[in-house]
Formats: sequence, structure tokens, C-alpha cells
Amino acid sequence: MAKALSPLQRAQTRLAYILIAPATALIVLIYIIPIILVFLASLTDYTLVSDYFEFVGLANYQKMIGDAVFANALSNTFIYAAMFLPASFLISLVLAIAIQDRKQFRSLLEVLFFLPVTATLSAMALVWGALLDSRQGVINSIIQSLGFAPVNFLGSENIVLFSLTLISAWSVIGFNMVLFLAGLTAIPKNLYEAAAIDGADHPLDKFFRVTWPMLGPTAMFVAVTSSITAFKLFDTVAILTHGGPGRASEVFLYLAFLEGFEYFNMGYSAALSLVFLLIVFAFALAQTLFVDRKVQY
Repeated sequence: MAKALSPLQRAQTRLAYILIAPATALIVLIYIIPIILVFLASLTDYTLVSDYFEFVGLANYQKMIGDAVFANALSNTFIYAAMFLPASFLISLVLAIAIQDRKQFRSLLEVLFFLPVTATLSAMALVWGALLDSRQGVINSIIQSLGFAPVNFLGSENIVLFSLTLISAWSVIGFNMVLFLAGLTAIPKNLYEAAAIDGADHPLDKFFRVTWPMLGPTAMFVAVTSSITAFKLFDTVAILTHGGPGRASEVFLYLAFLEGFEYFNMGYSAALSLVFLLIVFAFALAQTLFVDRKVQY
């Protein structure tokens, strides 16, 4: 039989509910209700050019199965993520390790690497567009000065996703580096001394025996946040390539935008948005469960 709560415990319980009520209401208002409304819209043929719409059930979801444009956008998104995730993770980790023990200019280097994070990516995308221009871009001028042919970074179907990866990775590497630096700083120095006594004198031995295991929680956080960022690619595509050339850079979110605000198929766009949310959630959850087994807290 459950023990009855004392008057003080009941008062504390009521206070706890009162304190969490504003945050709970905000979550319901900003996240839960919009998701429910999007789901309901995905079950209709609602468009922005007509006040009349009908309930179509799962027709919008069934349409995705045979939609070549959807398959192309999904493929482009995963290819981009497969390039973005290793770049944003490994480069950040290498930079953090490289400047961790520096006595001079460490603060300056941290600021320099973190600066791209403070910039508005939409504005910086225009700068990158000018740098990567196939005719007048600075990068192509350097390539030509070295005796090579100019590269059409944003106009070639074969390398446009690589170019977008370069821009996106540049914008997040500084943030991930700071996270890794915080994790490295929290590792006790006596662990390295104990590892040295056991014969782990080589930097690689220290990394794999001490640094990497102790960096597990930070690495897991960086991996999950980077994977979510990878799937959210939209702004650079909308500004620089508009999904081209030949739909080679048309990613999932940009397709959802086109369906909703260019072709006015809001019902199908809502279905795409929900599928996108489920894919990101499933990917992040699987990544978290897999990495969490190997993390040492």
C-alpha cells in the first residue's frame, strides 16, 4: 500500500507541477500542436491556391514510393550527409587536439576557428558563391595559376554536393572544435601519467587508450548534433544552386519547400516534412544507442 504524502510533500509536488507548467505549455504550443496540424494537413490534398480540399488518407505518403524526384532528393541528402559527418567530426577533433596544449596563441586560434559560427550562413553563402565562381572566383584563379583547368564547383552535377559540404563544414567546425576542447580539458592528467607508466608513450597510444574513451560523451553529442545538421541542409541550396544543376543538389528540405511554396502542394509538402522528421529522429536515435554502448562515463 502506497504511503500517504505528508502536507509538506504535497505542497512540494504542487509547486513542482506549477514550475514545470510554463515550459510544458510552451513545448506543447511550439512543437506538439504544429506537428499534429502538419500530420492532419498531410492527410489532405490542401493547396495554397484553393480554399477547397478533401481528405485523401495516406495518398500523399503512397505517392512518395513511386516518386523519382523524392528518391533523388533522399539520395542527395544521404550522399551529402555521408560527406559532411566525417568532415565536421574528424577535422574538429584534429584541430582541438592540435591546439589543446599550445601555450601561445591558443585563444587567438580558438577565436579564428569559431568566427564562422558567428556569421550568418545565408550571407556567407553569397561570399562562398563568389569565391567558388567558375569564371571570376578567387579559388578558380588560384587553380588556374597552378596550371589546372577551372572547376565549376556549383555548376557540375558531379561535385556540387561536395562544394556544399565544404561550405557547411566550414560553418560548424569551429563549434564542434570548442566542444571537443571542453571534453579534452575535462580529462584528468593523471590518466595520461598512468598510461605512460603502462607503456603508452606514443601519442597514438595515449589517444586510443585514454583520450578517445574519455572523450566518448562529447563525441556522442557532436556526432548526434552534426547528423541533425547534415539533414537540415537548405539555406545554401536555396541561395546558391536552387537544387541544380539537373536536380543534383535538390535535397530533402528543399524539395519540401518547392512542393509547398513553389508548386503549392501543401498536403504533399506536409507529408514530406513528417517523413523528414521521422528520418532524422530514427537516425539520431540509432546513432545515440549505438554510440552509447561504447561510451565510458
